[in-house]
Amino acid sequence: MAKHFGTDGIRNKAECFTAEFLGKVVLGLVNYANQCGIAHPKILIGGDTRESSEWILADLASALETIGIEYGSVEVLPTPGINCVFVPMGFDFAIDVTASHNPYTDNGIKIFERNDLNVPAGSSDIVPTGRKLSPEGATLIEQAIDGNQTITPISTEPIESLHEDALDRYLTHLIDYTTRIQSPGIESPANPQPLAGLKVALDCANGSTSVVGGQVFERLGADVTVFNRNANYGQDINAGTGSTHLDHISEIVKQGDFDFGAAFDGDGDRCLLVDSSGETISGDQIIAIFANYLSLDKLVVTVMANQGLYDWAKKSSVELVVTDVGDTNVFLAMRREHILLGGEESGHIILPREPMGDGMLVALFMGKIIATTGQSLAELASIMPRFPQITTNVPANDTAKSALRSVTAKDSSTPSDDLSAELQQVLRQYQEDLALSDGRLLVRPSGTEALVRITIWGKELSHIENISRDLSAKLTSIFDKF
Repeated sequence: MAKHFGTDGIRNKAECFTAEFLGKVVLGLVNYANQCGIAHPKILIGGDTRESSEWILADLASALETIGIEYGSVEVLPTPGINCVFVPMGFDFAIDVTASHNPYTDNGIKIFERNDLNVPAGSSDIVPTGRKLSPEGATLIEQAIDGNQTITPISTEPIESLHEDALDRYLTHLIDYTTRIQSPGIESPANPQPLAGLKVALDCANGSTSVVGGQVFERLGADVTVFNRNANYGQDINAGTGSTHLDHISEIVKQGDFDFGAAFDGDGDRCLLVDSSGETISGDQIIAIFANYLSLDKLVVTVMANQGLYDWAKKSSVELVVTDVGDTNVFLAMRREHILLGGEESGHIILPREPMGDGMLVALFMGKIIATTGQSLAELASIMPRFPQITTNVPANDTAKSALRSVTAKDSSTPSDDLSAELQQVLRQYQEDLALSDGRLLVRPSGTEALVRITIWGKELSHIENISRDLSAKLTSIFDKF
């Protein structure tokens, strides 16, 4: 298990990203670039709107300047936008400063690389694009962080902002993709305004999608209203808004006669929707709608997928390839199995020919499906009824999380200590009890926080609520002993 990298880059309290720490991250990335045969890498930096992102970006720039690395800054831009533009803009890597859906007090780093690094000789048919940092790159950065080599960043003058150029490129990509993608059963010329006639509400979570706002929807013909659109550095990001707080957008949609609402997380790589009556449309339902529209027979989902998705897939003769949590795992499985669509219940949806989840693109594509089919979002989502589902977070330190990984591994053996044995026995008891009523239990350590997440699926909400409370109390008692 990596010490610093979690399921989606490095994430921690904002104050942990000191100038020294960031300098080591840069050293590790340069080491990786050199290993890939890039003697003088070019690196693009950008991030989200949390107050710490401003000074972290400044310290990254100072570290890059100190080492003598050519770099550019796009300032605030959605994560998928940064990944979309850094290669066409002539850069080898991108460093994205964001903690996604976490509160403003946290921050993090996501790193992207060119997809043509370390490819076999003769693979000239690869079209250069961005992708998330490889495990090899993460390992070298981990080694640099834990190593003795340090740099003392020099103060630098602000460089020319590349924000407008990057934003224009990203908007062009969103428009082109939405205009092109369509069901194989529809043979019609591309419509330059495929969202015409729709009334849409967007919740930007005061995060990086604030710089995009509703302009792309307007260009594609929709009547759009944008909420929580503060693109300035500060403390408002994810504060009671966005994809983790859907009550806000739900009330807005119900009161404003909108066709649907879309809520993004702080960095814009995930999206959840609400229909015209304010009901939540989950990531799994979005996946089912997209797969149905595109006539796909194979999808990638994670272990967090709702039981309703499994039932829909069985009835629809759709094969599900199941991975661990994380859109990186989803993307790798999609590439390995040559699958066009995949995603997570949380709203990370990877569309055909895209390298990662893009919340804005998900909302645009759903709008196109609604406008094209003439069906409401509720009607489209009815193909996949959701099972009741509860997720509870239990505090857990690294030792407790490590013990949980050990006893839940596929090849787990008899625990070597009494505390781990007690943990294993409790989990097995609840898994067996739930299986008797067609329920399901998943207990997993968070990859970004000091938590263990308990997710329970079942047919009766009251039943799984009781189990959730009971199991949470027992696990809290066990974890407190580690």
